[in-house]
Amino acid sequence: MKYGIAIFPSKAVQDEANSYRKRYDPHYALIPPHITLKEAFEADEQTVHEFVTELKHIANDTEPFTVNIRKVSTFAPVTNTIYLKVEPKQELIDLFEKMNRGKFPGNQEFAFVPHITIAQKLSTEEYSDVYGSLKMKNFDLEDKVDRFQLLYQLDNGSWTVHDSFVFGKEKV
Repeated sequence: MKYGIAIFPSKAVQDEANSYRKRYDPHYALIPPHITLKEAFEADEQTVHEFVTELKHIANDTEPFTVNIRKVSTFAPVTNTIYLKVEPKQELIDLFEKMNRGKFPGNQEFAFVPHITIAQKLSTEEYSDVYGSLKMKNFDLEDKVDRFQLLYQLDNGSWTVHDSFVFGKEKV
């Protein structure tokens, strides 16, 4: 089965992201807006059980922190993906690093760029129009992060929560 690890932001941030995703992200119906901490990976139940134990330890060793979003950015020219740029914070980088070493599969294809995707798989013309208008817009979003989720993918391609891990509150 396919799994991943992500942070779901508050409703206010999700609403802002979804205002664009509805029109510009074909994955809109498959997963809510999120910050990916661990790319999709394959695992069996026994391995996931071991990961859950490790994720509880990681959550217990993490203090809540805030993230800020001030602008949009893009992965062009690699892909025509537009995203809300989450300003890198050491706490976020530390979480990412903990989930990409040790028992966890080393499947990270790209450098860690904290973000919330709002548009992807756009034609070149559509990408230019959308990014051109959004890059002039200022965002002023702040969000408290106090948990992350282990997700799994259903047969229809959508993602659902397997477990949530609250910082400092997990029973091991």
